[in-house]
Amino acid sequence: MPSVMKTLLLNPPSFEKFDGGAGSRWPATREIESYWYPVWLTYPAGMLPGSRLLDGPPDHISPAQVVEIAKDYEFVVLFTSTVGFNSDLRMARAMKDKKPGIKIAFVGPQVQIKPAESLLASSALDFVVRGEFDHAVVDYANGKPLSEILNASYIKDGKVVHNPPRPLLQTAELDELPFATDVYKRDLTIENYNVPFLLHPFVSFYTTRGCPALCTFCLWPQTLSGHSWRTRSVENVAREFKQAHKMFPQAKEFFFDDDTFNIRKDRVLALCKEFKPVGFRWSCTSRVHSDYETLSAMADAGARLLIVGFESGDSQILKNIKKGATVEMGRAFMKNCKKAGIHVHGDFIIGLPGETKETIEKTINYAKELDCETIQVSMAHAYPGTELYEQGMREGFLAGEAVTDEGGHQLPHLEYPGLSREYMVESVNRFYDSYYLRPRVAWRIVREALWDGHERKRLYHEAVDFLKLRADRKRVARKQNGVEKKTLVTVPMDPRPAVGTTGDSPSA
Repeated sequence: MPSVMKTLLLNPPSFEKFDGGAGSRWPATREIESYWYPVWLTYPAGMLPGSRLLDGPPDHISPAQVVEIAKDYEFVVLFTSTVGFNSDLRMARAMKDKKPGIKIAFVGPQVQIKPAESLLASSALDFVVRGEFDHAVVDYANGKPLSEILNASYIKDGKVVHNPPRPLLQTAELDELPFATDVYKRDLTIENYNVPFLLHPFVSFYTTRGCPALCTFCLWPQTLSGHSWRTRSVENVAREFKQAHKMFPQAKEFFFDDDTFNIRKDRVLALCKEFKPVGFRWSCTSRVHSDYETLSAMADAGARLLIVGFESGDSQILKNIKKGATVEMGRAFMKNCKKAGIHVHGDFIIGLPGETKETIEKTINYAKELDCETIQVSMAHAYPGTELYEQGMREGFLAGEAVTDEGGHQLPHLEYPGLSREYMVESVNRFYDSYYLRPRVAWRIVREALWDGHERKRLYHEAVDFLKLRADRKRVARKQNGVEKKTLVTVPMDPRPAVGTTGDSPSA
């Protein structure tokens, strides 16, 4: 029986300060440095003896260092992204040049939506895996012929071959996967992971896969995880929660980074029953569907904060993006969260289909009315593989296909009649100013850090970075003549300001 290939699971440093695809639904270079956990890579890493999960960006490992590390391995599984793909190809080529016999597989949304184009882009790739890749890469490392590996695509005799798809993992199979947190303990440093609205250090993992919501802009459900909502059992999640609580005594909270955590009330209540005796804080993604009974149970079981994608204050825009929620539902949900004592981090997007100067003002006023603890305001982005991207190409509001510049910074790339990119960039700044510069809101943010030196220090550094980023945004928004407008596509467009917001896409 062949031995297991020594395998490196890689979240690549596609760019400096790059929050990459293995953890971020919105991969881009962050001006305010922050990182999500590379959860997708933990499962095969936990199934392969002698493997290593290498998360390049938070460890500040350069591409050259990755190439040196990779020469000690036989097989590299690299989670690529649309943003970092070309950079990752260069890294793969350098690995092959350093060690010609090394095998390299790319995984992630980019190779899911363009498997043939990805393979043909470089001879450094031995194969790619479409969709869920947990067992495909483990099978290969264990010596299974490539021709027998479901979900794999590769080149044979000059032609691209697509093996049949693998059925999505269901509850029993998800329960059999190793715990992500076991791999964190083995390979990662949790202090390296920082998201402004979460307590630091935090530990993040998934309790489900997929999302039944049909939001047209959301990347993972349309590419990697699918719209079929699949759950780990309550018992399995509870066991990881309790084990991780003992494993990471320095952690200040757990975060359930599911596409949407609270889809089904009975499951949430069952999980809360398990979490409550542990007596530890946690936060999660959320849609606006949970009632007060559910929210009260969550708060009683340690829930501190929910990330909620409100997106827009305009009812028609919510219909245009197939949000499956209404403005009124958002209002009722927010009132119940406040009543239950749970903080909310609200996500809003400027530039979705149907946006006008009037709807922008409506969304700003809606956000103030909801009065979330913290907010994120993002420019709409249409990633390849999403319905929003196809709509933009079809209807002509995709002003430029480039999602980022050559450094991985996000670019404003949607534009509508009577609503320029410059105006939308300026609106993001104005949104933040009008929201956070209200005295009671500013005090609310500062108050949280008064009695915690660690949080005070973090808030100060984020505030300095945000003010610099804000100045960059204003400079972009004020460009008027043709020469200056060209610089629009080279200015960092990171949507992550300080005081508790995230650069990740709205996720629920």
